[in-house]
Amino acid sequence: MWHTICKHMKRLTRKEEELMQALWKLERAFVKDVIELLPEPKPHYNTVSTVIRKLVSQGYLGHEDFGGTHRYFPKISKEGYQRQFLGDSMAAYFDNSYKNMVAFFAREKKITPEELKDILKSIENGGE
Repeated sequence: MWHTICKHMKRLTRKEEELMQALWKLERAFVKDVIELLPEPKPHYNTVSTVIRKLVSQGYLGHEDFGGTHRYFPKISKEGYQRQFLGDSMAAYFDNSYKNMVAFFAREKKITPEELKDILKSIENGGE
């Protein structure tokens, strides 16, 4: 079901990512279902519908027709998107170094010592 990210796919905007997060969670949904999952203040139906249609045209979402309405589903996995764009960010900002990235978050106090210990445990256990 999942398509891999192509190099021509661009990084999503914050609003597009928010809608994709909802659709990754729901797996298949109508616009009204996506809106229900979004935080307050809820965006207008037409706004969400427009952004979703844009995501379809960009290849991030597919849809099934149900009479006059559509049910949408992700065409790319959340993990595939994360892999592509986190990798791009790491290359651009951290010289392709996970060590530099983690050190940055530690300096900015965005990661706790407990979280670092959990990361080390995960590495020692082969990523589990």
